[in-house]
Amino acid sequence: MGVSTRSASIADTEPASSKSRNIDKTAVLQELEGILNSPAFRHSTRSRQFLSFVVRHKLEGREDLVKERTIGAELFDRKADYSTGDDPIVRVQAGEVRKRLEHYYKEFGNGSGFRIELPVGSYVPEFRFPPDEPAPLAAQPARPIQRRALYWLVPVICAALLTILVTIRLAHAHPQPTALDEFWSPVFSSSRPVLICLPQLVLYLPSYDLFREYSKTHQGTFQSAIERYSQKLPLDPKEKIAWGDMRAYPDLGLVSGDVYAGFRIAGLLNRINKENQLRIGNASSFEDLRSSPAVIVGAFSNRWTLEMTSSLRFVFGEQNDVFWIEDRNTPGKRWLCKLGPRREVIEDFGIVTRLLDSKTGQPVIALAGITAPGSDAAAQLISDPGYLAAGLKSAPPDWKKKNMQFVVKTEVVDSVAGPPQVVASYFW
Repeated sequence: MGVSTRSASIADTEPASSKSRNIDKTAVLQELEGILNSPAFRHSTRSRQFLSFVVRHKLEGREDLVKERTIGAELFDRKADYSTGDDPIVRVQAGEVRKRLEHYYKEFGNGSGFRIELPVGSYVPEFRFPPDEPAPLAAQPARPIQRRALYWLVPVICAALLTILVTIRLAHAHPQPTALDEFWSPVFSSSRPVLICLPQLVLYLPSYDLFREYSKTHQGTFQSAIERYSQKLPLDPKEKIAWGDMRAYPDLGLVSGDVYAGFRIAGLLNRINKENQLRIGNASSFEDLRSSPAVIVGAFSNRWTLEMTSSLRFVFGEQNDVFWIEDRNTPGKRWLCKLGPRREVIEDFGIVTRLLDSKTGQPVIALAGITAPGSDAAAQLISDPGYLAAGLKSAPPDWKKKNMQFVVKTEVVDSVAGPPQVVASYFW
Protein backbone atom coordinates (compact mmCIF):
# COMPACT_ATOMS: atom_id res chain seq x y z
CA MET A 1 0.00 0.00 0.00
CA GLY A 2 2.90 2.31 -0.52
CA VAL A 3 4.24 2.16 3.03
CA SER A 4 7.98 2.62 2.98
CA THR A 5 10.13 0.28 5.02
CA ARG A 6 11.75 3.28 6.59
CA SER A 7 8.46 4.69 7.81
CA ALA A 8 6.99 1.46 9.16
CA SER A 9 10.12 -0.08 10.67
CA ILE A 10 10.75 -0.05 14.38
CA ALA A 11 14.45 -0.76 13.99
CA ASP A 12 17.14 1.45 15.46
CA THR A 13 16.42 5.11 14.84
CA GLU A 14 18.60 7.85 13.43
CA PRO A 15 20.21 10.48 15.68
CA ALA A 16 17.55 12.44 17.46
CA SER A 17 16.98 16.16 17.41
CA SER A 18 16.72 18.21 20.56
CA LYS A 19 13.00 17.38 20.86
CA SER A 20 13.67 13.73 21.75
CA ARG A 21 17.33 13.68 22.83
CA ASN A 22 16.52 13.11 26.51
CA ILE A 23 14.15 10.18 25.96
CA ASP A 24 15.55 6.69 26.32
CA LYS A 25 14.74 5.41 22.82
CA THR A 26 15.46 1.83 23.75
CA ALA A 27 12.74 1.87 26.41
CA VAL A 28 10.24 3.42 24.00
CA LEU A 29 11.05 0.98 21.19
CA GLN A 30 10.79 -1.99 23.53
CA GLU A 31 7.36 -0.80 24.63
CA LEU A 32 6.33 -0.26 21.00
CA GLU A 33 7.52 -3.76 20.08
CA GLY A 34 5.38 -5.25 22.85
CA ILE A 35 2.33 -3.27 21.75
CA LEU A 36 2.63 -4.23 18.08
CA ASN A 37 3.02 -7.93 18.89
CA SER A 38 0.08 -7.98 21.31
CA PRO A 39 -3.36 -9.40 20.41
CA ALA A 40 -4.70 -5.83 20.38
CA PHE A 41 -2.55 -4.92 17.34
CA ARG A 42 -1.23 -8.18 15.90
CA HIS A 43 -3.99 -8.60 13.31
CA SER A 44 -4.40 -4.96 12.26
CA THR A 45 -1.71 -4.06 9.72
CA ARG A 46 -2.98 -0.49 9.37
CA SER A 47 -2.89 0.18 13.10
CA ARG A 48 0.63 -1.28 13.39
CA GLN A 49 1.89 0.87 10.52
CA PHE A 50 0.20 3.99 11.88
CA LEU A 51 1.59 3.65 15.41
CA SER A 52 5.09 2.76 14.17
CA PHE A 53 5.09 5.77 11.85
CA VAL A 54 4.13 8.38 14.45
CA VAL A 55 6.35 6.95 17.23
CA ARG A 56 9.43 6.82 14.97
CA HIS A 57 8.97 10.39 13.81
CA LYS A 58 8.47 11.51 17.42
CA LEU A 59 11.72 9.81 18.48
CA GLU A 60 13.60 11.32 15.54
CA GLY A 61 12.37 14.80 16.40
CA ARG A 62 10.39 15.12 13.18
CA GLU A 63 7.07 16.00 14.75
CA ASP A 64 6.47 18.54 11.98
CA LEU A 65 5.91 15.59 9.62
CA VAL A 66 3.30 13.96 11.85
CA LYS A 67 0.39 15.70 10.11
CA GLU A 68 -2.85 14.41 8.66
CA ARG A 69 -1.96 15.05 5.02
CA THR A 70 1.57 13.63 5.41
CA ILE A 71 0.27 10.47 7.06
CA GLY A 72 -2.38 10.09 4.36
CA ALA A 73 0.25 10.34 1.64
CA GLU A 74 2.86 8.12 3.35
CA LEU A 75 0.62 5.37 4.72
CA PHE A 76 -2.53 5.41 2.60
CA ASP A 77 -1.24 6.29 -0.88
CA ARG A 78 -3.15 9.56 -1.02
CA LYS A 79 -1.96 12.41 -3.23
CA ALA A 80 0.14 15.02 -1.47
CA ASP A 81 -2.59 17.65 -1.93
CA TYR A 82 -5.63 15.47 -1.24
CA SER A 83 -8.59 17.02 0.60
CA THR A 84 -8.51 15.89 4.22
CA GLY A 85 -12.00 17.31 4.75
CA ASP A 86 -13.52 14.94 2.19
CA ASP A 87 -11.37 11.93 3.05
CA PRO A 88 -11.31 11.15 6.82
CA ILE A 89 -9.14 8.03 6.56
CA VAL A 90 -6.35 9.36 8.83
CA ARG A 91 -8.74 10.58 11.52
CA VAL A 92 -10.64 7.30 11.47
CA GLN A 93 -7.44 5.25 11.69
CA ALA A 94 -6.16 7.42 14.54
CA GLY A 95 -9.38 6.72 16.44
CA GLU A 96 -8.90 3.02 15.81
CA VAL A 97 -5.32 3.17 17.16
CA ARG A 98 -6.48 5.02 20.29
CA LYS A 99 -9.07 2.32 20.99
CA ARG A 100 -6.53 -0.46 20.48
CA LEU A 101 -4.02 1.28 22.76
CA GLU A 102 -6.67 1.61 25.45
CA HIS A 103 -7.52 -2.07 25.05
CA TYR A 104 -3.83 -3.04 25.18
CA TYR A 105 -3.10 -1.22 28.43
CA LYS A 106 -6.32 -2.51 29.97
CA GLU A 107 -5.78 -6.16 29.07
CA PHE A 108 -2.11 -6.71 28.18
CA GLY A 109 -0.02 -3.94 29.77
CA ASN A 110 3.20 -5.07 31.43
CA GLY A 111 2.44 -3.23 34.66
CA SER A 112 5.49 -0.98 34.46
CA GLY A 113 3.38 2.15 34.27
CA PHE A 114 5.09 3.32 31.08
CA ARG A 115 2.57 4.12 28.33
CA ILE A 116 2.56 5.25 24.71
CA GLU A 117 -0.52 7.41 24.11
CA LEU A 118 -2.08 9.17 21.12
CA PRO A 119 -3.91 12.25 22.45
CA VAL A 120 -7.28 13.15 20.93
CA GLY A 121 -6.87 15.97 18.40
CA SER A 122 -3.22 15.15 17.68
CA TYR A 123 -1.25 12.54 15.79
CA VAL A 124 1.96 13.13 17.79
CA PRO A 125 2.30 10.37 20.42
CA GLU A 126 3.13 11.04 24.05
CA PHE A 127 5.24 8.87 26.35
CA ARG A 128 3.78 8.67 29.86
CA PHE A 129 5.81 7.51 32.84
CA PRO A 130 4.68 6.58 36.37
CA PRO A 131 3.91 9.64 38.54
CA ASP A 132 6.61 8.72 41.07
CA GLU A 133 9.29 7.97 38.50
CA PRO A 134 11.13 10.36 36.22
CA ALA A 135 11.21 9.68 32.50
CA PRO A 136 14.15 7.38 31.64
CA LEU A 137 16.94 9.59 30.39
CA ALA A 138 19.90 8.81 28.23
CA ALA A 139 23.30 9.37 29.82
CA GLN A 140 24.14 13.10 29.92
CA PRO A 141 27.33 14.91 30.86
CA ALA A 142 27.27 16.69 34.21
CA ARG A 143 26.42 20.38 34.05
CA PRO A 144 27.29 23.09 36.58
CA ILE A 145 24.38 24.35 38.62
CA GLN A 146 23.44 27.90 37.63
CA ARG A 147 23.59 30.30 40.53
CA ARG A 148 21.50 33.09 39.16
CA ALA A 149 17.80 32.77 38.34
CA LEU A 150 18.21 34.82 35.19
CA TYR A 151 20.14 32.06 33.44
CA TRP A 152 17.32 29.49 33.79
CA LEU A 153 14.34 31.88 33.73
CA VAL A 154 14.89 32.92 30.11
CA PRO A 155 14.84 29.38 28.65
CA VAL A 156 11.78 28.52 30.77
CA ILE A 157 9.90 31.47 29.33
CA CYS A 158 11.01 30.57 25.81
CA ALA A 159 9.89 26.97 26.31
CA ALA A 160 6.48 28.14 27.52
CA LEU A 161 6.05 30.37 24.48
CA LEU A 162 7.14 27.54 22.22
CA THR A 163 4.58 25.22 23.84
CA ILE A 164 1.80 27.73 23.20
CA LEU A 165 2.82 28.12 19.55
CA VAL A 166 3.02 24.36 19.04
CA THR A 167 -0.40 23.89 20.66
CA ILE A 168 -1.95 26.47 18.33
CA ARG A 169 -0.29 24.86 15.34
CA LEU A 170 -1.48 21.38 16.30
CA ALA A 171 -5.03 22.64 16.76
CA HIS A 172 -5.03 23.77 13.13
CA ALA A 173 -3.06 20.81 11.76
CA HIS A 174 -5.15 18.11 13.46
CA PRO A 175 -8.86 18.98 13.32
CA GLN A 176 -11.35 17.17 15.49
CA PRO A 177 -13.25 14.24 13.91
CA THR A 178 -16.12 15.32 11.67
CA ALA A 179 -19.76 14.37 12.13
CA LEU A 180 -19.28 11.79 9.37
CA ASP A 181 -16.38 10.22 11.30
CA GLU A 182 -18.43 10.06 14.49
CA PHE A 183 -21.53 8.64 12.80
CA TRP A 184 -19.56 5.76 11.29
CA SER A 185 -17.17 5.19 14.21
CA PRO A 186 -19.12 2.21 15.68
CA VAL A 187 -18.77 0.41 12.34
CA PHE A 188 -15.13 1.40 11.85
CA SER A 189 -14.17 0.24 15.34
CA SER A 190 -14.80 -3.37 14.36
CA SER A 191 -11.96 -5.30 12.76
CA ARG A 192 -14.49 -7.31 10.73
CA PRO A 193 -15.49 -6.30 7.18
CA VAL A 194 -18.73 -4.35 6.79
CA LEU A 195 -21.51 -6.27 5.04
CA ILE A 196 -23.52 -4.21 2.54
CA CYS A 197 -26.80 -6.11 2.10
CA LEU A 198 -28.79 -5.21 -1.01
CA PRO A 199 -32.36 -6.44 -1.55
CA GLN A 200 -33.42 -8.59 -4.48
CA LEU A 201 -37.01 -8.54 -5.67
CA VAL A 202 -38.74 -11.72 -6.74
CA LEU A 203 -39.02 -11.07 -10.47
CA TYR A 204 -41.17 -13.02 -12.92
CA LEU A 205 -40.75 -13.03 -16.72
CA PRO A 206 -42.62 -14.85 -19.47
CA SER A 207 -41.35 -18.38 -19.94
CA TYR A 208 -39.54 -19.50 -23.06
CA ASP A 209 -42.62 -21.52 -24.05
CA LEU A 210 -44.77 -18.38 -24.03
CA PHE A 211 -42.28 -16.57 -26.26
CA ARG A 212 -42.21 -19.55 -28.59
CA GLU A 213 -46.00 -19.68 -28.85
CA TYR A 214 -46.12 -15.95 -29.56
CA SER A 215 -43.47 -16.26 -32.29
CA LYS A 216 -45.61 -18.85 -34.11
CA THR A 217 -48.34 -16.29 -34.72
CA HIS A 218 -45.91 -13.39 -35.26
CA GLN A 219 -43.34 -14.91 -37.55
CA GLY A 220 -39.73 -13.93 -36.96
CA THR A 221 -40.22 -12.16 -33.61
CA PHE A 222 -38.63 -12.97 -30.24
CA GLN A 223 -36.47 -15.71 -31.66
CA SER A 224 -33.29 -14.67 -29.82
CA ALA A 225 -32.38 -14.00 -26.20
CA ILE A 226 -31.59 -10.39 -27.12
CA GLU A 227 -35.16 -9.86 -28.31
CA ARG A 228 -36.67 -11.67 -25.34
CA TYR A 229 -34.69 -9.66 -22.75
CA SER A 230 -34.70 -6.21 -24.39
CA GLN A 231 -38.19 -5.90 -25.94
CA LYS A 232 -41.66 -5.89 -24.46
CA LEU A 233 -43.91 -8.76 -25.41
CA PRO A 234 -46.93 -7.02 -27.06
CA LEU A 235 -49.62 -9.33 -25.79
CA ASP A 236 -53.29 -8.46 -26.12
CA PRO A 237 -54.38 -7.01 -22.73
CA LYS A 238 -57.41 -9.31 -22.84
CA GLU A 239 -55.37 -12.44 -23.50
CA LYS A 240 -55.15 -14.73 -20.50
CA ILE A 241 -51.96 -16.46 -19.39
CA ALA A 242 -51.42 -19.04 -16.67
CA TRP A 243 -48.87 -18.96 -13.84
CA GLY A 244 -47.15 -21.75 -15.68
CA ASP A 245 -46.40 -19.25 -18.45
CA MET A 246 -44.33 -17.18 -15.97
CA ARG A 247 -40.95 -18.01 -14.51
CA ALA A 248 -39.03 -16.59 -11.55
CA TYR A 249 -35.58 -15.28 -12.48
CA PRO A 250 -33.24 -15.40 -9.42
CA ASP A 251 -30.43 -13.56 -11.25
CA LEU A 252 -32.55 -10.44 -11.77
CA GLY A 253 -34.53 -8.20 -9.43
CA LEU A 254 -32.09 -5.42 -8.46
CA VAL A 255 -33.56 -1.90 -8.37
CA SER A 256 -31.47 1.09 -9.50
CA GLY A 257 -32.05 3.24 -6.39
CA ASP A 258 -30.98 0.42 -4.07
CA VAL A 259 -27.89 -0.21 -6.19
CA TYR A 260 -27.01 3.50 -6.13
CA ALA A 261 -27.29 3.42 -2.33
CA GLY A 262 -25.03 0.38 -2.10
CA PHE A 263 -22.40 1.97 -4.33
CA ARG A 264 -22.43 5.20 -2.31
CA ILE A 265 -21.72 3.31 0.89
CA ALA A 266 -19.12 1.03 -0.71
CA GLY A 267 -17.39 4.12 -2.16
CA LEU A 268 -17.24 5.77 1.27
CA LEU A 269 -15.82 2.64 2.89
CA ASN A 270 -13.27 2.15 0.11
CA ARG A 271 -12.04 5.74 0.42
CA ILE A 272 -11.03 5.08 4.01
CA ASN A 273 -9.78 1.56 3.28
CA LYS A 274 -12.45 -0.15 5.38
CA GLU A 275 -12.92 -3.68 4.11
CA ASN A 276 -16.46 -4.40 2.95
CA GLN A 277 -18.39 -7.20 1.28
CA LEU A 278 -21.45 -6.86 -0.94
CA ARG A 279 -24.27 -9.35 -0.34
CA ILE A 280 -27.41 -9.60 -2.54
CA GLY A 281 -30.79 -10.99 -1.60
CA ASN A 282 -30.69 -14.09 0.57
CA ALA A 283 -26.88 -14.26 0.49
CA SER A 284 -26.79 -12.79 4.03
CA SER A 285 -27.80 -15.05 6.89
CA PHE A 286 -28.52 -14.03 10.47
CA GLU A 287 -25.29 -15.74 11.45
CA ASP A 288 -23.42 -13.45 9.03
CA LEU A 289 -25.02 -10.40 10.63
CA ARG A 290 -24.05 -11.65 14.08
CA SER A 291 -20.36 -11.70 13.15
CA SER A 292 -19.97 -8.40 11.27
CA PRO A 293 -21.34 -4.85 11.26
CA ALA A 294 -23.80 -4.34 8.44
CA VAL A 295 -25.41 -1.72 6.23
CA ILE A 296 -28.84 -2.97 5.15
CA VAL A 297 -30.47 -1.37 2.09
CA GLY A 298 -34.17 -1.44 1.22
CA ALA A 299 -37.42 -1.77 3.17
CA PHE A 300 -40.23 -3.98 1.91
CA SER A 301 -37.80 -5.88 -0.34
CA ASN A 302 -35.30 -6.60 2.47
CA ARG A 303 -36.53 -8.77 5.33
CA TRP A 304 -33.60 -7.81 7.55
CA THR A 305 -34.61 -4.13 7.55
CA LEU A 306 -38.12 -4.90 8.74
CA GLU A 307 -36.78 -7.43 11.25
CA MET A 308 -34.37 -4.91 12.81
CA THR A 309 -36.61 -1.80 12.77
CA SER A 310 -40.22 -2.97 13.22
CA SER A 311 -40.32 -1.98 16.92
CA LEU A 312 -38.66 1.44 16.54
CA ARG A 313 -40.27 4.89 16.40
CA PHE A 314 -40.22 5.40 12.63
CA VAL A 315 -41.48 2.32 10.78
CA PHE A 316 -42.89 1.33 7.40
CA GLY A 317 -46.56 0.56 6.84
CA GLU A 318 -48.59 -0.91 4.00
CA GLN A 319 -52.23 -1.59 3.21
CA ASN A 320 -53.99 -2.28 -0.09
CA ASP A 321 -50.82 -1.59 -2.08
CA VAL A 322 -50.36 1.81 -0.41
CA PHE A 323 -46.99 2.23 1.36
CA TRP A 324 -45.92 4.82 3.90
CA ILE A 325 -43.64 5.74 6.83
CA GLU A 326 -45.31 6.41 10.16
CA ASP A 327 -44.35 7.87 13.53
CA ARG A 328 -45.46 5.38 16.19
CA ASN A 329 -45.16 8.08 18.88
CA THR A 330 -47.57 10.40 17.05
CA PRO A 331 -50.78 8.60 15.99
CA GLY A 332 -51.85 9.53 12.49
CA LYS A 333 -48.47 11.02 11.50
CA ARG A 334 -47.49 9.55 8.13
CA TRP A 335 -45.29 10.32 5.16
CA LEU A 336 -46.45 9.06 1.75
CA CYS A 337 -44.97 9.27 -1.73
CA LYS A 338 -46.23 11.98 -4.06
CA LEU A 339 -47.12 10.85 -7.58
CA GLY A 340 -46.92 12.71 -10.88
CA PRO A 341 -49.43 12.82 -13.75
CA ARG A 342 -48.24 9.45 -15.10
CA ARG A 343 -48.36 7.83 -11.65
CA GLU A 344 -44.58 8.15 -11.37
CA VAL A 345 -43.00 8.90 -7.98
CA ILE A 346 -41.93 12.55 -7.80
CA GLU A 347 -41.41 12.77 -4.03
CA ASP A 348 -40.18 9.92 -1.86
CA PHE A 349 -39.30 9.36 1.79
CA GLY A 350 -36.78 7.12 3.49
CA ILE A 351 -35.47 6.19 6.94
CA VAL A 352 -31.88 6.10 8.17
CA THR A 353 -31.49 3.94 11.27
CA ARG A 354 -28.26 3.51 13.25
CA LEU A 355 -28.32 0.85 15.96
CA LEU A 356 -25.19 0.59 18.09
CA ASP A 357 -26.16 -2.78 19.54
CA SER A 358 -28.82 -4.39 17.36
CA LYS A 359 -30.53 -7.77 17.65
CA THR A 360 -27.42 -9.24 16.04
CA GLY A 361 -25.09 -7.88 18.72
CA GLN A 362 -23.30 -5.85 16.03
CA PRO A 363 -23.71 -2.25 14.81
CA VAL A 364 -26.35 -2.05 12.07
CA ILE A 365 -27.21 0.83 9.76
CA ALA A 366 -30.43 0.53 7.73
CA LEU A 367 -31.10 2.68 4.65
CA ALA A 368 -34.64 2.21 3.46
CA GLY A 369 -37.09 4.13 1.29
CA ILE A 370 -40.77 3.74 0.52
CA THR A 371 -39.48 3.23 -3.01
CA ALA A 372 -35.90 2.83 -4.21
CA PRO A 373 -35.08 6.57 -4.60
CA GLY A 374 -35.84 6.96 -0.88
CA SER A 375 -33.13 4.39 -0.11
CA ASP A 376 -30.67 6.30 -2.28
CA ALA A 377 -31.53 9.58 -0.51
CA ALA A 378 -30.92 7.91 2.85
CA ALA A 379 -27.50 6.76 1.63
CA GLN A 380 -26.68 10.28 0.44
CA LEU A 381 -27.40 11.64 3.92
CA ILE A 382 -24.81 9.46 5.67
CA SER A 383 -22.13 9.52 2.97
CA ASP A 384 -21.93 13.29 2.48
CA PRO A 385 -20.44 15.45 5.30
CA GLY A 386 -22.57 18.47 4.42
CA TYR A 387 -25.91 16.64 4.34
CA LEU A 388 -25.16 14.81 7.58
CA ALA A 389 -24.03 17.95 9.41
CA ALA A 390 -27.29 19.68 8.41
CA GLY A 391 -29.31 16.69 9.58
CA LEU A 392 -27.60 16.69 12.99
CA LYS A 393 -28.30 20.34 13.82
CA SER A 394 -31.02 19.38 16.28
CA ALA A 395 -29.15 16.37 17.70
CA PRO A 396 -28.31 16.22 21.43
CA PRO A 397 -24.65 16.81 22.40
CA ASP A 398 -24.08 13.12 23.15
CA TRP A 399 -25.61 11.82 19.89
CA LYS A 400 -22.36 10.01 19.06
CA LYS A 401 -23.15 7.41 21.74
CA LYS A 402 -26.85 7.02 20.88
CA ASN A 403 -29.04 5.06 18.53
CA MET A 404 -30.76 7.30 15.99
CA GLN A 405 -33.31 7.51 13.22
CA PHE A 406 -33.83 10.11 10.50
CA VAL A 407 -36.77 10.48 8.15
CA VAL A 408 -35.57 12.02 4.88
CA LYS A 409 -37.50 13.53 1.98
CA THR A 410 -36.24 13.72 -1.59
CA GLU A 411 -37.51 15.09 -4.90
CA VAL A 412 -37.37 12.42 -7.63
CA VAL A 413 -36.71 13.16 -11.31
CA ASP A 414 -36.65 10.30 -13.85
CA SER A 415 -36.51 7.80 -10.96
CA VAL A 416 -33.33 9.44 -9.59
CA ALA A 417 -33.27 10.84 -6.04
CA GLY A 418 -32.35 14.46 -5.41
CA PRO A 419 -30.60 15.81 -2.28
CA PRO A 420 -31.97 14.49 1.04
CA GLN A 421 -33.79 16.71 3.52
CA VAL A 422 -34.28 15.57 7.12
CA VAL A 423 -37.92 16.07 8.16
CA ALA A 424 -37.85 14.17 11.48
CA SER A 425 -35.25 12.63 13.78
CA TYR A 426 -35.07 10.67 17.02
CA PHE A 427 -32.17 9.79 19.35
CA TRP A 428 -32.18 7.34 22.26
